[in-house]
Amino acid sequence: MSAGQPLPGTPLPMHRWDGHGGVELAGDSWGDPDGPLVLLQHGGGQTRHAWKGAGETLGAAGYHAIAFDARGHGDSEWAPDGVYGQDVMVEDLRCLVDALGGHRPVLVGASMGGGTSLVAVGEDRVDATALVLVDIAPRIDLGGVKKIQAFMGQRPDGFESLEEVADAIASYQPHRTRPRNLDGLAKNVRLGADGRYYWHWDPKFRGGNRDLAQRTARLEACASNLSLPTLLVRGGLSDILTEEGAQSFLELCPQSEYVNVTGAGHMVAGDRNDVFADAVIEFLSRAVPVDGAPVRPPHQPHPHHEGPPGDVLDVP
Repeated sequence: MSAGQPLPGTPLPMHRWDGHGGVELAGDSWGDPDGPLVLLQHGGGQTRHAWKGAGETLGAAGYHAIAFDARGHGDSEWAPDGVYGQDVMVEDLRCLVDALGGHRPVLVGASMGGGTSLVAVGEDRVDATALVLVDIAPRIDLGGVKKIQAFMGQRPDGFESLEEVADAIASYQPHRTRPRNLDGLAKNVRLGADGRYYWHWDPKFRGGNRDLAQRTARLEACASNLSLPTLLVRGGLSDILTEEGAQSFLELCPQSEYVNVTGAGHMVAGDRNDVFADAVIEFLSRAVPVDGAPVRPPHQPHPHHEGPPGDVLDVP
């Protein structure tokens, strides 16, 4: 089941794999399949297309980068039971790793995808070589979360035109320039049988009760268990991950590195892909180099950095 028909010009996925319970996952890849595997996981309400620029840059640097749509998003299938919790997302990740030959991956996750990655590694459910968390940590700002939830909850009856879709996005992301050409929105909506435009995700994705205190406790335990090379990237304008939330993570995981991308909001890769991709490759060149063993032991701290200043939205 899906939200409707993809619009003309929507890029077709390069690959499809079976996730947990046979739910089909769609994805794209870049780079040499023999290079170190990097799995890119988007945030809630986003798609694999959020990573296109970063994937191309990683591929050009010699990594095998793969971005996939989470279940219930983009071109991946919707969960028949309507379950979209963190545990089933981790199981999808495990299925994907197995389908790709069982190679130890670098996990790069934004918001929801970062939470999935943190649980997968922190609870020893995926054996990864390195972890990159993008604007997500155990402690996040409740006000920012409510803002995203309000955005996703509007217009359940769809939009009459792409202009209305663009208006909704512009109101949510005022720091971004409103595009003149609306063709890029085709990746984010589907055309329903009634001729209206609907977001690509399963509405049931927003269902269920999210216990923020329970989530925080679980992710803090996972962060304390990390021993692999870890990089936290924060958007300097983020209303989800505050500087205090980032510092709290660094206290739990003191061996981790930190980059604050000033001028970027919660969707760091979409706002400043150039700075984001450069920071990730610089980190991976030491932690998981294309040729040879890692040059920096996992527990050795590295100085924090600050950098200069895709998709539509993101849900933790």
